[in-house]
Amino acid sequence: MAEDEGSVRVDSWIWSVRLAKTRSSAAAACRAGHVRVNGERVKPAHAVRAGDEVRVRQPGWERVVVVSRVIRKRVGAAVAVECFVDNSPPRPPRELLPALPQRDRGAGRPTKRDRREMDRLRGT
Repeated sequence: MAEDEGSVRVDSWIWSVRLAKTRSSAAAACRAGHVRVNGERVKPAHAVRAGDEVRVRQPGWERVVVVSRVIRKRVGAAVAVECFVDNSPPRPPRELLPALPQRDRGAGRPTKRDRREMDRLRGT
């Protein structure tokens, strides 16, 4: 386990503690403005240190974590939990999230009319 007393890139740290599936998705979240360190939007190369508050917006909710240990390499889930303090609000129940329309298996590709109905349901 590579532990560093200094700092590490925020996208690398988010990936290392398993808040993002890939480092490129963590970097994309930073570029899209979904990651904040100490209340400010940051770029993927921003340095994160122990004690920083990192907010990662994910679909449907926001993760709020405080960095307790800086690591550079991806570690197992048991070790990753020790690297931050999770102050996130509880996840909303699935009943409150918008339901995605589902098609019958084997129904084939949706027609233009079907796609318009799905768009109307989504509100787009």
